[in-house]
Amino acid sequence: MHTLERVRRICLALPEAAEQVAWGEPTWRVRKRLFAMYADRHHGDGRVALWCNAPLGVQESLVADEPGKYFVPPYVGVKGWIGIVLDRVDDDELRGQIVQSYALVAPKRLLHALDA
Repeated sequence: MHTLERVRRICLALPEAAEQVAWGEPTWRVRKRLFAMYADRHHGDGRVALWCNAPLGVQESLVADEPGKYFVPPYVGVKGWIGIVLDRVDDDELRGQIVQSYALVAPKRLLHALDA
């Protein structure tokens, strides 16, 4: 499956998630709050990646433990976001990171729907 379709399938399965193109790439939001950005070789970096929000401290540990898989993305990295190299993660790991990012911005009512 194409990497964008893979990301799209996971993101749009979340309650009230919507896709919107921004900065020339697909992004996913819940009630206008950004939780994931697709990055296809951003400024020629050679990576097809997804940028996701992460809880405090997670970025540092993931990048230190698995630098071939995770990186600090430009612009949003200073806010704790992680970059995920898509061809280095399986669907379960990718879904876990996306759901974690979604949970940081989604309203509580939608989180209860996610658990159900």
